[in-house]
Formats: sequence, structure tokens, C-alpha cells
Amino acid sequence: MKLRCAVLDDLQGVATSVADWSPVLDRVEVVGFAEHLAAEEELAGALAEFDIVVTLRERVPFPASLLARLPRLKLLVASGMRNSVIDYAAAERQGVTVCGTASSSTPAVEMTWALILGLARGLVAENTALRTGGPWQHTLGADLHGRRLGLLGLGKIGGRVAQVGLAFGMEVLAWSRNLTQERADEVGVTRAASLEQLLSTSDVVSVHLVLSDRTRGLLGDAELALLKPTAYLVNTSRAAIVDDGALIDVLRRGTIAGAGLDVFETEPLPADHPFRTLPRLLATPHLGYVTESNYRRYYGDAVEDIQAFLAGTPIRRLG
Repeated sequence: MKLRCAVLDDLQGVATSVADWSPVLDRVEVVGFAEHLAAEEELAGALAEFDIVVTLRERVPFPASLLARLPRLKLLVASGMRNSVIDYAAAERQGVTVCGTASSSTPAVEMTWALILGLARGLVAENTALRTGGPWQHTLGADLHGRRLGLLGLGKIGGRVAQVGLAFGMEVLAWSRNLTQERADEVGVTRAASLEQLLSTSDVVSVHLVLSDRTRGLLGDAELALLKPTAYLVNTSRAAIVDDGALIDVLRRGTIAGAGLDVFETEPLPADHPFRTLPRLLATPHLGYVTESNYRRYYGDAVEDIQAFLAGTPIRRLG
């Protein structure tokens, strides 16, 4: 009998068309799930008869409690090479191999700038007015040239975001706890003396940090209070780095010019969540990685992972 492979969160219905699955179809039956499964009870029931699961990003947690309810599971493939919601120790105890895939930083860089530009030039408000017969040319755009871009994190993505900012003629300031002067010099940006300096002096603040115990809730009430009333905050990294309640508060009070979000603590975002209706917020449904080239890479590598697992030589192992 064939092994059964579940592909989770295939929301666009393209997982089996953007990549060539033929190398494994003689031994594997592939089933795509077009609806997001959120509750552990729901996941346990849906995945109980599968030997392989391909999961997208960190949308579905695989804690020990869920893994224990999936006795047939032998291979878990996660897109990307870092996943904070899989219990690797529990997977190892249960004999589940966990593998990752390659990914590209380009879509995340582009998404960051889509949000920055959309905020700065009021694109959503102006497009809505144009399409609905509203006022013509009713917002006043914010200039980027000559303004300060503050980056939290100057890794692969943050470094490329910085390069675009420099091309726009922005002054770029960067901060992280581990940022060295050598790295700042390499990218051609200024290393901030402190987080407080970056937040209080930047016109645009963009988050590009890895989520960890040290960065979870990094931007709370006190930190967001440092932002200038004309500043924009953009987060395309990890939602938990910015405290939801603190951000909701400053947006409601109008103490910053606006925010752009592509990541959320709960995805999909609940229908009644304030982020769906708040003013001064440009929010997108985690589109940063959703591009054709990225999907080809994710699912193409997933097929390679499955092939290697079936051959007894797993590749790109995580844990």
C-alpha cells in the first residue's frame, strides 16, 4: 500500500502543481488540505491516517501532545530551515524524522517595502476612494528620501531591506543585541547605540529579528511610546516580537502615523480581531513568503525530502 502524505494549508490549491511530485507518486498518495486546521483535536483526527505531513511555515504547531496522537507519522517536512513550533525532542522519541526546505529572502524583502510604500503614500485609502467615488487626492504622502529607516535586525533579510532604503536615499540605522560594528559597516548603515535611540529617532521602524525568549514582546508599551507621532512601524518577521495590546493601543490613540503587519499571533486572523478594523493599519494575510518561486522551492524540496526519506537517507534534517 502507498504511504499517505498530507499537505497542510494548501490555501491556494497549488502545492501539487507548482512542483513535480511524480518521483514519489508510485509510493505516496498526496492529499492537500485547502482549509486551515487550527485545533489540536481537529488536527489529530484529520492526520491520524497519514504517514507524512508537509506543513507550511509555523502555522501549525506540532507539540508532543499532538505528535503522540499521530502514531502513523514517520516524516514531517517543514518549509524553511527554522521552525519554532515543532517539538523536536518529542518527534525524535516517537521516531518521526523532521526535515526542512530551502527558502528565499527576496519575497520577504519585497513585502516589507510593499507595506512601507503603501503606508507612506496612503495607497489603500487613495485606491478605495478612487474606486468608490470618494474624494480625489485626499491624503498627503510621507517622503522617504532623507528620512531615517530603523531596522531591528540586520541579518539576511534586514540587510537587503537596508540596501533598498539606501537606494531610496534614506539614512539607515540598525540595532540588535548581537549586531557588530563590522556587520553594520559591511551593509553600509549606522549601528544604533541602543534600541531606545533607534525607536525614538526613526521615521520608519521595520522588524527583522528571529523570535526567541529575548525578542518575544520586545516592543511593548514603553517601547512603542518612544516612537515619533509621524513614525510608521512595520512587522513582517514574527508577530510575538511586538505586543499586540500595546500596538492596538497606540493605533487607537493615534500616537503613531501607522503600522504595517504581515504576521499575526493567530493565523488566520480571527474575524473579530481589532487588526481587521483598526485605523492607521495596513495589514496583509501573511503574504511575505507566498510567491510562485518560493512555493516551487518549498514543494520541490519537500519532494526531495520525501524521496531521500524513502531511500533511507534523510536530508535537510531539523532538530
